[in-house]
Amino acid sequence: MNKHEMNTNETKQRYIYTYACHETERELCLLELKCLFDQPPVHDSMLLSERRLEPGTSPFIHLRLDIAVDAGTLEELCEAASTLQLEDGKTFKVLCLKEGDNKADYDERRRIERRIGARIHGQAQMKEPDITLGVIRAGQRWLLGQCVHSDRSWLERRQKPQYYSTGLPVLVARALVNLAVRHAAVHEADGDELKLLDPCCGMGNVMIEALSMGKHICGYDINPLAVRGARVNLRHFGYEEELVKLGDMNMVEGTYDAAILDMPYNLCSVLPADEQKKMLRSLRRLAARAVIVSTEPMERLLSESGWTLKEQCCIRKTGLSREIWVCE
Repeated sequence: MNKHEMNTNETKQRYIYTYACHETERELCLLELKCLFDQPPVHDSMLLSERRLEPGTSPFIHLRLDIAVDAGTLEELCEAASTLQLEDGKTFKVLCLKEGDNKADYDERRRIERRIGARIHGQAQMKEPDITLGVIRAGQRWLLGQCVHSDRSWLERRQKPQYYSTGLPVLVARALVNLAVRHAAVHEADGDELKLLDPCCGMGNVMIEALSMGKHICGYDINPLAVRGARVNLRHFGYEEELVKLGDMNMVEGTYDAAILDMPYNLCSVLPADEQKKMLRSLRRLAARAVIVSTEPMERLLSESGWTLKEQCCIRKTGLSREIWVCE
């Protein structure tokens, strides 16, 4: 589809990303989007950016709208839509997105779709079109462009052969990887070269998400049962089980660009502060950047271990809340 711009001063491609999250994960969602786009969202359901990101990178993003038309009114949008050139033989449909600043109800959205669709030269196909054109209102502007839907295949990894009842959910694990790599997730060449570490990998939830995103990661765990379970899970999803090794993170050697550490805990005992500090100092030796997950406050221990806190958020679930600390 050729690009048509209503505003001739615009020279860069722009994108709208629509997102959604449960209220218990909202802090994590907003922090992840801020890290990916270098800007916090200013709208509760969409984000405008010049950065091109595959929408499936974030578990919170539902689709990307590649803006082709920017108009001040719906009538102007319809007029501009009549000049769009679809590839020969490509079918299309128009989808009026419920996100954004258009408060139209279901019936009104369908009328908008028909109104725009009638102006586009091409063959409409409602069930399985080659191209889905999305329309959304952002502030006082009407935007139209091709929709790229999120790859939601990560949902299939919610069920694993081996798991802990308190293990990190897949959605959270995926977001933690994005916090660790930051904007490198947008630039595939940079992101693929990063070396990541999961020094207390448990059943491998974080590792599997990182690997599914094409990242280089290795994991350790001091618990032989966890290592065995992580290897089963890695093999189940087609990854090399040798990426997980039995070992104490305090004895691990090497250097990594970033690490993701889910501090060990259970509901019956608490890891002593001196052991936590030892782990955090070892992590400081191993990685330049770290995303640390804990069920208890960590500010003092992080500072005493040589880390500088950059960002912080919390995810809340019934009976268990986790603090997430992004440090350098």
